[in-house]
Amino acid sequence: MMLWIMRFSGFFSAAMVMIVLSPSLQSFPPAEAIRSSHLDNYLRFPVHESTSASFGRFSFRRAPSFRNADECGSVGSGTEVCDPNLVHVAITLDVEYLRGSIAAVHSILQHSRCPESIFFHFLVSETNLKTLVESTFPQLKFKVYYFDPQIVRGLISTSVRQALEQPLNYARNYLAGLLESCVQRVIYLDSDLVVVDDIAKLWTTRLGNRTIGAPEYCHANFTKYFTAGFWSNRRLTRAFKGRKPCYFNTGVMVIDLVRWREVGYTSLIERWMEIQKSHRIYELGSLPPFLLVFAGYVAPIEHRWNQHGLGGDNVRGSCRDLHPGPVSLLHWSGSGKPWLRLDSRKPCPLDALWVPYDLYGLSH
Repeated sequence: MMLWIMRFSGFFSAAMVMIVLSPSLQSFPPAEAIRSSHLDNYLRFPVHESTSASFGRFSFRRAPSFRNADECGSVGSGTEVCDPNLVHVAITLDVEYLRGSIAAVHSILQHSRCPESIFFHFLVSETNLKTLVESTFPQLKFKVYYFDPQIVRGLISTSVRQALEQPLNYARNYLAGLLESCVQRVIYLDSDLVVVDDIAKLWTTRLGNRTIGAPEYCHANFTKYFTAGFWSNRRLTRAFKGRKPCYFNTGVMVIDLVRWREVGYTSLIERWMEIQKSHRIYELGSLPPFLLVFAGYVAPIEHRWNQHGLGGDNVRGSCRDLHPGPVSLLHWSGSGKPWLRLDSRKPCPLDALWVPYDLYGLSH
């Protein structure tokens, strides 16, 4: 009865996919992550559990309580954002990606040895999401920050996908100003991912004299992220002089906010967005300005922390396999999102790896 799913991918034709994980699990290679799946049950039977949080068409089940292990350092019981023992994580909450954001938070808590030591910074353009978060994660340490879309609306140019033009995609550019000055470092994560390792390992990444850390992909064709008009303009291409630029995905970054504030990187990114409006130097939304400012100046992080591209490309029905190597974070970057493909009864095999973290509670 599951052959229709297995046909999607030859690589996984021998087994259906599901992660069997515990909060204490460390990083694991892909072969150890694949187990038999309850995906068929997910697709056939709607969820009937009582729900505790609603927002329009959304309703989420309450997450279980997650407690610190004995070896975790002490943290305050309140929501004091300046506690030096906290791990800071920033994620956007957007109506279109809300289900993904909730799953991402759930995955982080489930695999952390010190979940009570994580402080979440939620960036929103809707002002009524706080109650939903409180009801879904009653013990969560978090704060909601309103990001005014008007800040970037005049800077955004058209992109290859309309989803990339949403103002909240650019909120990451303004973290240094939105978050309290006592927050010196933050992990920024996209909403279309799940973490399957202890996020404290990512938090302790050494950045050296770099402002951001991210997995780099130096074998990627870097030129394709900019237009021919950019590469033919010597004045613009001088931006990369003296550095070896490599592609990196901005959906997973460790950011030194102290250094960011000192240099004023937000203004540098905005300047490139202004140039884009007049010269059309790229096609891909919020990514290219980051590449222009930081490519070649990134502290490299292990690729396990961004197994990206699982959403496939812009071809409808495109499915991807895991990249070779260990996995600590699964990222559905690309046009396909797991919750949409699951609801449409057209999932990719790897979408089953997202299912255990989904807290969506309404009948589909």
